[in-house]
Amino acid sequence: MILYVSALFAVVLMPAVTRITKLRVRSYHPSRPVAIILLIVAVTAVLALFFTTGLPPVLRDLSNFSAELPKRIPEMVGRIKKLPLADKFGIDSLAQRTAGAVDATAGYLFTALPNWLSHLFDILTAAFLCIYFMLEGEHAYDFFLSLFPKAERGRLNNTFKKAESKVSKWLLGQGLLMLILGISSTIVFGLLHVRYFLLLGFLMGLLNIIPIAGGVITIVLAAGVAALDSWTKAAGVLIFYLIYVNIESAFLTPRIMRSSVNLMGLTVLVALLLGTALAGVVGALVSVPTAALIAVFLDEYAVQRD
Repeated sequence: MILYVSALFAVVLMPAVTRITKLRVRSYHPSRPVAIILLIVAVTAVLALFFTTGLPPVLRDLSNFSAELPKRIPEMVGRIKKLPLADKFGIDSLAQRTAGAVDATAGYLFTALPNWLSHLFDILTAAFLCIYFMLEGEHAYDFFLSLFPKAERGRLNNTFKKAESKVSKWLLGQGLLMLILGISSTIVFGLLHVRYFLLLGFLMGLLNIIPIAGGVITIVLAAGVAALDSWTKAAGVLIFYLIYVNIESAFLTPRIMRSSVNLMGLTVLVALLLGTALAGVVGALVSVPTAALIAVFLDEYAVQRD
C-alpha cells in the first residue's frame, strides 16, 4: 500500500516538477532535484499553515458544536413542531438519532487523531519513496514497459501518459472546486453569523469530492445549524447554495474540469467506500485517483466502440 500510494503521488506531482524545471531565471533552469526540493518546501509550508492556522479553529468548532448540540436540539424540535404536519415525521426520535450520530462522529475524530499520528513512520516512508519515484521513476517505468512485448509498448505507453495527464488534471480541478466552495461557504456563513462557520465551511469543501450526496449532506447540516438561531439564517444558507450550484455547473465545472477524465457520481462514491473498507483513511485518499486511472484503461482496452 505504501509503495502504491508513493507511486501515485509521484505521478500526480510530476507535472508540477516539470513546470518548475521549465522556469527560467536569466540563463538558469532548475534541475529536477532542485525542482523537487522547491516543491517539497512549498507543500510543507502549505501543510504547516493548515495544521497550525486552519485546523485548530475547525477542531475547536467541532468540540463546541458536539458539546452544545444536546442543549440546542430541544429548541430546534420545538420550532419544527410548530410547522404543519411536523408530528407525523417522528421529529423527537429523529432529533435523538441526529444527536447520537454527531456525538459519535466527533468522538471518533478526536480519539482517532492519535491513531493517525501513530502512523507517522509510514507517512515519512511514503514521502521518501515518493521523492525517489520522482527522481528515478523514469528508469522504473522503462523497466516496467520492457516486460511487455515490443508491439504492445507503444499503445501501453500512450495510455499511461494519457492516464497521468487526466488523473493529474482531475485532481487539480477537483481540489480547486473544493477550495472555492470551502472558502466561499466560510465567508458567506461568517457574514450570516452562522455558528461554527469555520467547521461548516471546511466540511462543505471537503465533502464536495462526493458529487451531489456530499453537497446535500453538508448543506442540510449547515442549514440545520443556522436554523438553531433563526429561519432567516437557514434561508440565507440555502439561497447561497442554490446560487453556488448554478454558478458551478454553468461556469466553474465546464472550465475547470473540461480536460479531465469524467467520473460519474456513483463511481466516486463506490471508490470512496471500497477504498475506506480496504485501507481506511489512506484507501479513501487514493481511491478516487485510482478510479480515474482505471477509467482511462477501461476506456482504452475494454470499451467496445461501434
